[in-house]
Amino acid sequence: MAYRIVAERGNETVRMDRSSSLLAVAKARVWASEGWEVTIIVRDQEVAPPAEPKRRMLAYS
Repeated sequence: MAYRIVAERGNETVRMDRSSSLLAVAKARVWASEGWEVTIIVRDQEVAPPAEPKRRMLAYS
């Protein structure tokens, strides 16, 4: 997934993309602490990378 952060203050707007939810939230918290109105938009990636049959995937819960 891709995460777009939109920060607005007055007549200024900043947009940035992150691939990690942890980094998106951390970046948004910094901007919000500086007085910006912050929105995080979650976007699905349009094309999923092909699966690699010999590669093992790990899942954490």
